[in-house]
Amino acid sequence: MVDIVAGPLWAARNWSADGGAGSIHDDETASKLGFRGGTVAGDVHMNQFPPVLLKVFGNEWFERGNLSLSFKNATTDLEKVQVFAEVPQPGENCVRVWMEREDGLLVATGSAAISNHAASELRSKDYRACDPGELRILNRLQPGMSLGTYQVTTDPTKQFQRYDSNVISDPLDWYRLTSPWGEPVTAPCTVIEYLWGYAMQGLGPFVGDSVGLFGAIEIGFHHGPFLVNCDYRLESKVLCVGQSPQTEYVWYETEAFNSANQRVATMLMQSRVMKASSPEYAS
Repeated sequence: MVDIVAGPLWAARNWSADGGAGSIHDDETASKLGFRGGTVAGDVHMNQFPPVLLKVFGNEWFERGNLSLSFKNATTDLEKVQVFAEVPQPGENCVRVWMEREDGLLVATGSAAISNHAASELRSKDYRACDPGELRILNRLQPGMSLGTYQVTTDPTKQFQRYDSNVISDPLDWYRLTSPWGEPVTAPCTVIEYLWGYAMQGLGPFVGDSVGLFGAIEIGFHHGPFLVNCDYRLESKVLCVGQSPQTEYVWYETEAFNSANQRVATMLMQSRVMKASSPEYAS
């Protein structure tokens, strides 16, 4: 029988609810698209995993680990959720992880690992693209297309504000105070703020007037941690595009390199756009 480590129940915050109409986090917009209300973003839920992963893998997770999740059911503001991770058997370095709502509804499922990035939940998927010509919203995106190269400095202001206002789910003191690596480490939401946020500068013009949401996210560390107050070069590109009955989606990857040209962190993302929200699907 596999042992399991469980985190605390936590009322996750929809801190993007004030983003305005047209966002999946807005109650009115989300309700029109069939959701119960404005949804809690996937990066918010990812914040809840590191304390459990530190128990499973130790500090090395921030240096060479990954967290790879597919999101299955959306939650709304303050609904309580809990994360779980299997304890690895001797010789194992990749384990199953998942998140459940308080009533047992599966919110997210995937894997976490040390070093074994190729065997992750998301990197094990088939990324053969459909013909972009079959799409109406994302039909101008092509596999291999660059989404840009960006020089960034990781500003801690937003992370510190979120920590101080207690909206980061199950926060680590290392997000605000000195960490074993010197500067504070970035919470998953901050990793995604940079690796997704800058990629969206390149992706945004291709999405058009439609409502998007995260379908799956993986963050990985290679020569980590990914720290605040540090300079990085970000490179992002499209992997493939596809569709489901309700969405069109794009898979893309962003890599972060330090001044020594070492790959520090990666993000693999599936962004979905709701067909029902786009004028391209207006009947």
